[in-house]
Amino acid sequence: MSDQKMEFLSYDEAVKIVAAIQEEEDIHHQDRRVLTVYNHDDKELCWFDYQETMDAVGEVPAGERKESVQNYILNHIPQWALDI
Repeated sequence: MSDQKMEFLSYDEAVKIVAAIQEEEDIHHQDRRVLTVYNHDDKELCWFDYQETMDAVGEVPAGERKESVQNYILNHIPQWALDI
């Protein structure tokens, strides 16, 4: 395990490079889902475990869930995503 603290892009930086967030099957675990983040060149930037993300977002009204998940992810894009 690394002792380095994960650094994230600012929300404004993330919005500029993120083109899509897709819910997909985890190819390594058929019973799990991931939220894959793509850039404008359709390249995968990073991914988030679906259940961990839902737990982190917490309870929100059904009509606000998509926006809440999107905001959570955009605030947690790793700094190294700029190198992709």
